[in-house]
Amino acid sequence: MLDWISDLYGPFFDPHNWGTVITSGSDWLIILSLVTIECLLSVDNAVVLAAQTQALPTKVQREKSLFYGLWGAYIFRFLIIGVGTYLIHFWEIKVIGSLYLLYLVYQFFRKTKIVRTKKLASEKKHGLSLFWSVVAQIEFMDVVFSVDSVLASLAISSNPVIVLLGGMIGILAMRGVAEVIMRLMAVIPELQPMAYILIAIIALKLFLSIPAIDIEIPATAFGGIVIVAVIITLIIHFVRKNRRTTNEHEDHT
Repeated sequence: MLDWISDLYGPFFDPHNWGTVITSGSDWLIILSLVTIECLLSVDNAVVLAAQTQALPTKVQREKSLFYGLWGAYIFRFLIIGVGTYLIHFWEIKVIGSLYLLYLVYQFFRKTKIVRTKKLASEKKHGLSLFWSVVAQIEFMDVVFSVDSVLASLAISSNPVIVLLGGMIGILAMRGVAEVIMRLMAVIPELQPMAYILIAIIALKLFLSIPAIDIEIPATAFGGIVIVAVIITLIIHFVRKNRRTTNEHEDHT
């Protein structure tokens, strides 16, 4: 057992391996390509994370949950790279993840405005337990979305140190994207229901990728869907804003 663990994680603790990677220009080019892949594969993760943080009542708690989620993602990524070659057999993770995402969508659209208001009032009284539940949700989704990222990275480089560095930098960039989306949601409330519509698409995308179905939606195609959805949402937002401005002006006159 110890020999098996040593074989999987030994390269992480080899100073010579780290020194070779850090001083090699070709290895850094590979790391840069892994960061790019991580960002492309994590667009859907960023959307989910930004939507999940909206359950927290304050901006400070939302940003803090992403911070804790970041460190949890780093620890999990270290563990999962070691057993990356076995992840292809864990397609059940994707099924569970897709069902969980659909549950989130159902919960969001099921609630009326009155129910959401009552829920928010209740959550402010129990902010700590709510905070850690959101952090746990973030970590769970990291497990689901890391499968594709790790397997894609290991296909490019078999050196776990290179894959780890590329993944860590990529996760940091992805968390930055999630924070930007989170701030936009505070300014443009229509982005939140749009995010949950995308989450439903992400759930379908995850489910279709299991070996029994084996239909992959390219990252570029999903990126196009996100861009179109954002443009439509912005149009709806500005139309509603102009309508409210016009109504307020008519009321004053």
